[in-house]
Amino acid sequence: MRTHDAIVIGGGPGGSTAAIALAKRGWSVAVVEKAPFPRRKVCGEYLSPGGWEVLRAFDCAAALEALAGPPVSRVGLFALDAVLEAPMPPARADGTWGRALGRETLDAMLLDAARRAGVQVLQPWSAQSMHWQGPDAVVAVAGAEETRELRAPLVVAAHGSWEHGGLPTQPSRAIRRPGDYLGFKARFTNARLAAGLMPLVLFPGGYGGLVESDGGRVSFSCCIRRDALARLRARHRGMGAGDAVLAHASASARGLREALDGAWREGAWLAAGPIRPGVRVRGVRGIIPVGNAAGEAHPLVAEGIGMAIQSAWLLAAAVGPHAPEAFDRARLDAVARDYARAWRRQFAPRVHASRFFAAATGRAMGASAALLAAAPAMLGWAARRAGKASTLAMPGRP
Repeated sequence: MRTHDAIVIGGGPGGSTAAIALAKRGWSVAVVEKAPFPRRKVCGEYLSPGGWEVLRAFDCAAALEALAGPPVSRVGLFALDAVLEAPMPPARADGTWGRALGRETLDAMLLDAARRAGVQVLQPWSAQSMHWQGPDAVVAVAGAEETRELRAPLVVAAHGSWEHGGLPTQPSRAIRRPGDYLGFKARFTNARLAAGLMPLVLFPGGYGGLVESDGGRVSFSCCIRRDALARLRARHRGMGAGDAVLAHASASARGLREALDGAWREGAWLAAGPIRPGVRVRGVRGIIPVGNAAGEAHPLVAEGIGMAIQSAWLLAAAVGPHAPEAFDRARLDAVARDYARAWRRQFAPRVHASRFFAAATGRAMGASAALLAAAPAMLGWAARRAGKASTLAMPGRP
């Protein structure tokens, strides 16, 4: 017997948004989230205008905007001695900007909104395995002292891209490669980053970004190749990995040094990875992925949260014409096809653009001062190609 109409694995921005959207369409939804909240995450914290637009459709934006950092109206580049900036392209003519908010706040508030929408939240619970029984998926879930089975015709994978587990959409423990990118993140108080500026930080072996988030704190998130990190650890023996990466990046970018001069780190460094950029939206039959499980751009374009929230809306729109009581494998396959097409139209261009930008970062580190001086003219164009001015066509709001 079905326990729900939909099971969402993961309670981050994509999972919570998918749960809210489905619940508002009359579906009975369960969210399975393994971590207790609030929790910090390796994440750039920036949410682009398209993501805020979806949250406004669910009446979730006002409370979050009251806590978020200032509107990000300028994009920048910190590389070598260059400190460059240019206007961020607005999403609409009236000027709509993205803003940043810590994941410990964003995730908790969105999951609370899902509860208020009638979603059953199992937390901290984890999905152990899944199989099909007739038209329904059977998902085994485990809490601290209990296990149970959930049954539904629709399973949404919102578990991210680097966490291992028992679902076919979760990655296996792959071979460690020297070229893998590993993510680091920390927040700083008393930083000196210009209000409204979000610069890309380039350094040998990696890249990062700065943005002012909630509470006036500045978030520094970055990615570095595994082999470059190994060399840093050998050079800075006795220093933690995050501090070694920051020392390396600061030595390579004057703008980063100046922004964090006199600032102090709030809490410990976070680390995760390897980062898995690419498109996976049709990777597994029978489970529909959102967020990073569906695909992700290179983190240097800071589109992860926005893509997660917007992909959840696209999924709900694809599900919209189907009644939950009549949902079966044939309808699931049709929804998966429609959603995958919509996902690719919306996000594939920025995934491909991010691949180009990521490849260009290494070349930029060896660029001449004259080439870097020409970069401001490219910053706005790159931001637009990365999706900073993109919003969703949102017909049939639930």
